[in-house]
Amino acid sequence: MPRMVIKRIERQAEYFVEDLGAKVELEMVLIPGGSFLMGSPENELGRTDDESPQRQVTIKPFCMGKYPVTQAQWKAVAALPQVSRELNPDPSYFKGADRPVECVSWYDAVEFCDRLTNKTERKYRLPSEAEWEYACRAGTTTPFHFGETITTDLANYRGTDNEEYKWSGSYGRGPKGIYRQETTPVGSFKVGNRFGLFDMHGNVWEWCADHWHSNYEGAPVDGSAWVNEPQNENDNNSQIDMVLRGGSWLNYPEDCRSACRSDDVAGSGNNHIGFRIVCSAEWT
Repeated sequence: MPRMVIKRIERQAEYFVEDLGAKVELEMVLIPGGSFLMGSPENELGRTDDESPQRQVTIKPFCMGKYPVTQAQWKAVAALPQVSRELNPDPSYFKGADRPVECVSWYDAVEFCDRLTNKTERKYRLPSEAEWEYACRAGTTTPFHFGETITTDLANYRGTDNEEYKWSGSYGRGPKGIYRQETTPVGSFKVGNRFGLFDMHGNVWEWCADHWHSNYEGAPVDGSAWVNEPQNENDNNSQIDMVLRGGSWLNYPEDCRSACRSDDVAGSGNNHIGFRIVCSAEWT
C-alpha cells in the first residue's frame, strides 16, 4: 500500500493527500470516532418528519474528502481503467476545474470510488448518511456547524425570497442574501468546520451510500449505511431512491441544515448534485 504523509491544517486536523496525477491532488481529512445525536429536535426551524426520531449513533474513525469532488479530480479518475461502467470525463453543467463535479449519478459516483480504490489500494466509497451528518456537525448540535443560522457570505445557497411560494431566503434571525444561480469553486468561503471540512452546507447536494427511508425508525446505530435492496443496476434498481445531504446552490437555507435529508433516483444526475468520498482510517 502506498505510503501516506500526514500533515496538519487549521484546527489541527490530520489529513493525507492522494496524488491523482497531472498535478491533481485529493485531500482526505481524518474524522475521529465518537457518538452523536442524529436527526433534528422537534423545535428546529424547517425540520421535517423524516429527520426523526433522533437517536444516538456511534461512528468509527474514517477519512473524508476535505471538499466535494472537483471537476479536475473527476477528470483524473475518469481516465483510470473502467471497473463497471463508463464515465463522462466532463459531465458538469457549470464548468470549472475547482468547481464541484455535478450531473453525475449515484452509480457514476460509485464507479469513481471503485476506480480510485484500484489505483490507490485503499477502499474508497460514498459515506453513510450517519457518517455524513456526524462529519458535518463536527460536535455541534445547532442547525448549521457554524451556529444557529446561515448567510450567503458563509455558503452557496438561494438567499433570496420566493414570493409566489412564500419561501424565505433567510433562516431564523439570519439576513437575506444573494442567489448566485450556479456552483462556486470548492473552499471559496474559507469557513471549515471543527473537523476541517468545507462546503458541507450548500453548493451541491452530496450522494450517500444509503437507500432512502422516510424516517429513522429501525435505522442502524453503528454508523453503517442503511441498505435493504441489492445495489446492482442490472437488477432493475436504477430507479431506487438514494439519500442526498447538504443542500445546494439551488436550495433555500433550511435545506442546507446539518439534519436535512433529501433523495433522488440512483440513475439520475442533475446540476445541483455532486458527492464527497470517504475511506477507512485503519492507517491511523
